[in-house]
Amino acid sequence: MVLRREPTARQLRLATELRRLREAAGLSATEAAALLGTGRVQISHIESGLTGVSEERLRRLASHYACTDEEFIRALVAMATSRTRGWWEEYRGLLPTPFLDLSELEHHAKFQRHVAILYVPGLLQTEEYARAVFSSRLSELTHDELELRIRHRMARQEIAIPYEVVIHEAALRIRVSDRAGSKSQLAKLLELSEADHVTLRVIPFDLDGFAKASSTMTYVGGPVPKLDTVVRDAPHGSMFIDSEAQLSTYRTGFRTVEVAALEPEQSRDFIHKLANEL
Repeated sequence: MVLRREPTARQLRLATELRRLREAAGLSATEAAALLGTGRVQISHIESGLTGVSEERLRRLASHYACTDEEFIRALVAMATSRTRGWWEEYRGLLPTPFLDLSELEHHAKFQRHVAILYVPGLLQTEEYARAVFSSRLSELTHDELELRIRHRMARQEIAIPYEVVIHEAALRIRVSDRAGSKSQLAKLLELSEADHVTLRVIPFDLDGFAKASSTMTYVGGPVPKLDTVVRDAPHGSMFIDSEAQLSTYRTGFRTVEVAALEPEQSRDFIHKLANEL
């Protein structure tokens, strides 16, 4: 069997979950291989995402690992057997892999929650705003590379899953381009805030004693809570976090920020006020 040269983040997540199940069962890779009737190397390849696993083998492994969560098992089976060629594949070889991994994660997500401190989230950006952000961060990009990133970001916005976003006033006031661009971006936020799938809240500067929104994060809901993912910005691209302990921390953190923020109607009024000041 030909090994994958570069497993996707989704393939690696499946591999990670199978390893976690094995370790929770107290089995070594050699013992798991014996139960499956294969070699240790095969288990290693499966748990590193270098090779896939059939539904029949996945269910046998889950049984050997004493996993009785059928909803979770069905979700893993879907990850293992899906052959969907998503829209992001047209960018393979043209954009860095993290761009594609993020698109695939969002495609399979049930919901998203976002805390934004310095920039308007990508899913809510105007084309002009996105161009300014990419130009300032990556000034060495060629024209074609810049346009590819912008086109990809605009394509991501076609997803219409439930989206809860909390934006700090700083992100609303910082002019990544010029006054007209900022006004256009605020207008788009107001438009999107009326969409059925979007819930937008604002954290104003004058909120006393609030130090909880110290960093940007995106919480992406999987088919079951065990398969949720937190996305954080990193120097090399997006970093995916999926340990249950950290997911629990981020769930709590988002709700804390959400409760402290203005209500949606108040937030729209706040954005209107900022737009009128420009």
